[in-house]
Amino acid sequence: MQIILMEKIAKLGQLGDVVKVRNGYARNFLIPQGKARRATPAAIAEFDARRAELEKKQAEILADAQTRATKLEGLMVQITQKAGVDGKLFGSVTNADIETALANQGFEVERSAIRLPEGPFKQIGDYPVEVVLHSDVSVQIVVSVLGEPTS
Repeated sequence: MQIILMEKIAKLGQLGDVVKVRNGYARNFLIPQGKARRATPAAIAEFDARRAELEKKQAEILADAQTRATKLEGLMVQITQKAGVDGKLFGSVTNADIETALANQGFEVERSAIRLPEGPFKQIGDYPVEVVLHSDVSVQIVVSVLGEPTS
């Protein structure tokens, strides 16, 4: 299916690009999220008329992501979980736990923006975590998993 991108999408294209994607990806994700529209002649003409407005909006979103990134840069988040004597956690620390810890410190970050390349943390320790605020803006934070002794 041919679509027009309404914003920059990583590994797909820039704002205004007409790209061909699988029908399900367009129908189930891109179009409902407002990230793309079907590439009909009428839609292309409408996009060309609104291009400046959309580019300004994307620039504002990027600037907001960059200011949030400067606040998050080098942040250390501590999460306490129950752990055994060997440092192994009962359960794990997931991106949902990290999202909650960031919210407690006053940072609003979507769960999907927190990238755990090796999966959930199952041991006590300090872990570098990437937070992707925009397709062009990512920041590293440190998550410190502390053990809470069981009674």
